[in-house]
Amino acid sequence: MSHVWSDEIDEISRRQRFAELLGGEDKIRRQHENGRSTVRERIVDLLDDGSFEEVGALAGFATRADDGSTVSVMPANFVFGLGEIDGRRVALGADDFTIRGGAADASIMAKQVDSERMAGALRAPLVRLVEGTGGGGSVRMIEDAGYTYVPANPGWDALVENLSLVPVVAACMGPVAGLGAGRVAMSHFSVLIEGISQMFVAGPPVVKHATGETLDKEQLGGAEVHRRSGAIDRIVPDEKAALQAVRDFLSYLPSSVHDVPPVIAGIEPTTSSEGLADVVPRNRRQPYRLRTILDAIFDGGSNFEYAGFGASVYTGLARLDGHPVGVIATDPYKGATMTPNGADAMTRLIDLCETFHLPIVSLTDQSGMQIGLAAEKSASIRRGARAVVAAYQARVPMAEIIVRRVFGVGGAGQVNRHRFNRQWAWPSGDWGSLPVEGGVEAAYRADLEASDDPEAMMKEIHDRLEVSRSPFRTAERYGVQDLIDPRRSRELLTRWVRDAYRVVPEQVGPPSFGTRP
Repeated sequence: MSHVWSDEIDEISRRQRFAELLGGEDKIRRQHENGRSTVRERIVDLLDDGSFEEVGALAGFATRADDGSTVSVMPANFVFGLGEIDGRRVALGADDFTIRGGAADASIMAKQVDSERMAGALRAPLVRLVEGTGGGGSVRMIEDAGYTYVPANPGWDALVENLSLVPVVAACMGPVAGLGAGRVAMSHFSVLIEGISQMFVAGPPVVKHATGETLDKEQLGGAEVHRRSGAIDRIVPDEKAALQAVRDFLSYLPSSVHDVPPVIAGIEPTTSSEGLADVVPRNRRQPYRLRTILDAIFDGGSNFEYAGFGASVYTGLARLDGHPVGVIATDPYKGATMTPNGADAMTRLIDLCETFHLPIVSLTDQSGMQIGLAAEKSASIRRGARAVVAAYQARVPMAEIIVRRVFGVGGAGQVNRHRFNRQWAWPSGDWGSLPVEGGVEAAYRADLEASDDPEAMMKEIHDRLEVSRSPFRTAERYGVQDLIDPRRSRELLTRWVRDAYRVVPEQVGPPSFGTRP
């Protein structure tokens, strides 16, 4: 049956088929041979079945016949639209590497800008699947255009605004450089795939020309570079894990700062609380397994590592009786001090929680900021102080369980100790201005030098101090709110989080200060 607009309706369908061809069979085959899916395959894998509503599918670069009719259209290499993840509306923008390697000279920048504006306008979480440069294109564009321009990062007013408005996730799905790397950094959570994706400000040819360094993509910006660089939050083994990390991360957060975090049915922990009575050794120099504590306190399967570059400083998301919370702790097998990178990880988590109204649980075991020449060269004190400022600026409810150590500026500032936060300490608690083990020789040096038996005197001093440093002495002076049986930790935190979530709705809205990457 013929309609008035039948020809145009058929043309819409024809042009939609062009969009689905991407860069053509050869480029799609090459993408697969390099171990990477195409942009449209990723969208299918990430979103709920049939939920993707594409915007701007017909945008591209047409080939015309002599009579002006359209022979074909090469689609723009950026795909965006709306979809759902676990039934919740999200915005998605994804690069197509099969067309000019994801470069901007095969894109229509208005699409990328609109993906950012759409997320903000609809208050929908934004997922960026980044692959390629996404910047100003190649140098050949200068000759083609006949002029150069003063750069302005396209749409970055929207990128900056979104950081304080909606959750933003960026996954490196292949090589990422230039403006593409900037789009990854401008997120609340970033993912890189080991052996598949790399991220750098400029690629190997530019680096070789500028610095003389001869490096391949993996050496310049692969997983080993970014495992501790602080530029990437999570390293994963494959695309499937990357997309799952995106889904998992978003599950803890509200759709925007104008909503409260999603509360779901609680799940019992995977590990019995009975083991918490034995997890911390009496020998203060002996480490313990942080995972045992996390698995015994928080809902089963809910522990999600966040900024994985923090070394000894663990930052994560979890649920208490179904309520999302941020978690700060220490992994003693990776160290006891707050490293500069660890301070950055702590700052990043606290800022995330403040932006999206997640209460924070601190499982405190902090022996202070890292010391030594390497630490000083890395601005240990400034970066540590910045983490402390983040803790003090945050308005969200905080609770603290002192697992073991609280020493120095780092330990003192892991939570805001100048407002009321619920606090419990385990009998393994050990605190002060600095660890006794490192301070006895300095404090009693003259006495020890004058003694006929310094070793015996040292033991006598330690024995005296051991009595005074008992956590019960601190509790007597209300230096700590409560000493508890470690096995009660989940029970008490669950009660607290229910109280915290009565306060959270009063804090919805933009954060107290603009969120920075």
